[in-house]
Amino acid sequence: MTLIPNFPHDGVITINRVLLKPQYSADDLQERVAELCENVKTYHSTTGFVGGMVTMNSGKISNEGSDVGQAVVSPLQGREALIITFWRSYAEHESSHRSETFQPLFAKVLELCENGNEEIAYDMLWAGQAYDAETAQAAQAQKARYAMA
Repeated sequence: MTLIPNFPHDGVITINRVLLKPQYSADDLQERVAELCENVKTYHSTTGFVGGMVTMNSGKISNEGSDVGQAVVSPLQGREALIITFWRSYAEHESSHRSETFQPLFAKVLELCENGNEEIAYDMLWAGQAYDAETAQAAQAQKARYAMA
């Protein structure tokens, strides 16, 4: 089972961390990234691109999932975004960035970035999705039955 359909078990994920310059908004980023993503889908869906997503820092910091204090709000709320893409291979990702149609759109996104850009590639170790209600109930029953074994 894969979280992203057709994403291979040995695929590559790239993550760009964007810190918006103060004069730009999330709407500015969305517009420019939409143009870039449309280009990638159009020209690279058959040459390695599998999918992607863009996320924006909501400002919430999980006190249950953090061990660095009890912060209430991230100072990067609405300014920090992650551009996450999924590729069959690193070589195919790199080739997409050399595309003549990609580079001008990429430069327009970089104009918004306070932090420049560093795109880090990650190898997939695990992916999954939630159980349906019936499977979750069965898994809980098995855990209860064999927890002491």
